[in-house]
This record gives sequence, structure tokens and C-alpha cells, in this order.
Amino acid sequence: MDIKGLAAVVTGAGSGLGEATARALAGAGARVALLDIHLDRAAGVAAEIGGIAIRCDVADARSAADALQDAHDVHGAARVVVNCAGVAPAAKIVGRHGPHDLAAFTKTITVNLVGTFNIMRLAAADMQSLPALATTERGVIINTASIAAFEGQIGQAAYAASKGGVVAMTLPAARELAASGIRVLAIAPGLFATPLLAGLADDVQQKLGDQIPFPARLGAPAEFAKLVLHMVDNVMLNGEVVRLDGAFRMPPK
Repeated sequence: MDIKGLAAVVTGAGSGLGEATARALAGAGARVALLDIHLDRAAGVAAEIGGIAIRCDVADARSAADALQDAHDVHGAARVVVNCAGVAPAAKIVGRHGPHDLAAFTKTITVNLVGTFNIMRLAAADMQSLPALATTERGVIINTASIAAFEGQIGQAAYAASKGGVVAMTLPAARELAASGIRVLAIAPGLFATPLLAGLADDVQQKLGDQIPFPARLGAPAEFAKLVLHMVDNVMLNGEVVRLDGAFRMPPK
């Protein structure tokens, strides 16, 4: 799929992986709608890349539907949708203050898994109305998982469960939407220099990077975005979860 001139939607586009993805898509010629619950952040990026910023709570049915409709009204139905919105809390199942807060667990699942599904279902319904391209596809949806889906650490039960759900629904979604010419993929990044890790002290970041076999450093969000561009371009990629982690495997803690 040639990105130039296509409408694209990126969630969590105000920072981190989402911001890098929005910038890369715009750089390749896409008309990008940047969705984020923090509208000010998305607006700042949108102003720099010529996109539009829309406030969106991905886990809320009405908010997501309204945001995608707003994007459609400006750019038309999106052929490229990338889900990067998410939260990454840490808590033990049983900690020093008692059992894991159930509301916190529910919120993580709701934002990371339900939110991803919410955007996917709405975007896919809109994509189905589009004419097929020369490649016979109508669009591609790329979701963000995590290597925690495979090697969740102590304190990551909620996060690992949410990202495991993203991994698990990739293939059935791709199989179902294949009839409409819509591809579904997921990227499982390892340790990346997102705002969550970039806020750590330099020596802590260095120690984390040293654990990665090669390259021995934190991943750059732009490298995540490069994989997104390739996934959009390569029509044979479908129903796959691709690890992007420098051969890193997370230890128990």
C-alpha cells in the first residue's frame, strides 16, 4: 500500500511511539489524524506535521466513535490505523499493602485491550466502505502489544494480561477482516525510550539498555515507526505479531 495521500489515524499520538508514528506517516505523505486523551500534546505535534488533533478516550465508546467520525469528516475513511494509546502501571498481585487494586487492573485492561478493540472495530467498519486498492486491500490496522505479553515481569500482571489480549486477537481479527481486504497486525516492542523510560536517570536507562543483546540500548520510537511504514507497504504481512526488541527476553524482575 502506497501511503502517499492516504488518510491515517494514530491513537496515543501526542507522545512516544504514537508521536513517532504520526510523524513518520505524515513524512511519507499521509493525511494524519492524531488522537490522544491529552489534546494539547496531540495539537502540538499536529501543528508541526500538518495533521489534525482530536481528543479521544479510546476506552469510551462515544468518545472513540466521535473522534473517528471527526477524522473521517476531514480526511475521509482511514486506510491506515495505528493503535498506540495505552497505560503501563506496575503492581504486585499481593503487595505489602494487600491485594492488587481491582479497579487499577480493570483500568489497564480497559484502556490497553478494550480500547484497542474499540478503535479497531470502528475503523474496520469505516474501511469496509472504501473501494479496494490495486493491491486488492482496503486498509491495515496495526496494534501495539508488548514483549510483556510473552514474558511479563513480577508486578506486570495487569499490563501483561492486557497486551496478551492484543496478541491473542490479532489472528482472529485478521482472519475475519480478510474478506473485506483489511489486514491486521501487531508490534510487540521491547524497551523503548518512551516518556515512561526517558524520565528515568541516565544511569538507569544505560543499565536497561545494557541488557539488550544488540543493539545494547533502548529502542528509539522512530524505529517503531519504521516498522509501521514497512507493515503498511508490505501487503503480504497479515495476522502477525512482530517482536521489536533487539533479541531481549525479560527476566522475572
